[in-house]
Amino acid sequence: MSTANIPTLIRLVSASVCVAKRAGLIVKNVLNKGPANLGKIDKGVDDFSTEADRRAQRCIVASLSKGFPKITIIGEEELDPNDPEQDGICQDLDSTVLSHECPARFQSIKEEDIVVWVDPLDGTREFAQGLLEEVTILIGIAINGEPVSGVVHQPYYQYKVGKDPFNLGRTMWGIVGLGGFGIDKKDPPANGPVIVTTRSHRSKLVDDTLLALKPTNDLRVGGAGNKVLYVIEGKAHAYVYPSPGTKKWDTCAPQAILHSLGGRMTDIYGNEILYHKDAEYPNVGGILAAHSEEANQAFCKNIPEHVKEELKQQTTR
Repeated sequence: MSTANIPTLIRLVSASVCVAKRAGLIVKNVLNKGPANLGKIDKGVDDFSTEADRRAQRCIVASLSKGFPKITIIGEEELDPNDPEQDGICQDLDSTVLSHECPARFQSIKEEDIVVWVDPLDGTREFAQGLLEEVTILIGIAINGEPVSGVVHQPYYQYKVGKDPFNLGRTMWGIVGLGGFGIDKKDPPANGPVIVTTRSHRSKLVDDTLLALKPTNDLRVGGAGNKVLYVIEGKAHAYVYPSPGTKKWDTCAPQAILHSLGGRMTDIYGNEILYHKDAEYPNVGGILAAHSEEANQAFCKNIPEHVKEELKQQTTR
């Protein structure tokens, strides 16, 4: 099948779907060697990477750079450029993605207009702890700072059912203006609100926010990508995190899929989160993702002013 006349964005999403699946196999291969052989490297206070993070990113970056040499790629891990790519270059294209028509406003986009944000293993802590269904691989695509497309691969989706782990997993993708695929958007519970938030990074600001929003239930899980999936699949009305703890590579891909399905993500002040190549990495305004734009606005109004003010002070100190 010739792809010469297929718009760059569609080809890039198609390639990203395939390489995300390849990265999922890399992650599984690393874990299959045993938890004692994860190759942990400390990156700072309460932060580390594993061999799975590094190998998966190396494969994603090398593969996308080979196929699309003019795009800008920003990944979470700082890799030694002299380390060889040991898992091969993936140049496959997903035929299902290629079969879709690119939205009109993206049909003339060039490679140099695109910034790709990569989290090769979102939920590294959960990966090391064996909470495998919370792990995702994230490839987000931004144009003019806007998250317009995302690929989220969940390598251990439904792994507890006892099937061969190498045959598990699901891959979701979306393009704003086209829709989301591989995941069904569902309405949240009628007896809400249900809020999903951090498990491992609780703080007074998080607790004060939950107290003000008065959820019927607050779900504490790992992985930013995983939390957005909770919103999309109707397990929660919103993902709320009044902290600068997430980074652009955590949120670009799931935000784009959420937007493609009619949901909305902003910071806790209601401001757009921008993904230009020179954007600062931390999401300094926190995260507020909801199942609809109206819900996002309503939650934003109910976040306490002292929480918003304290978060501003934290990020300007």
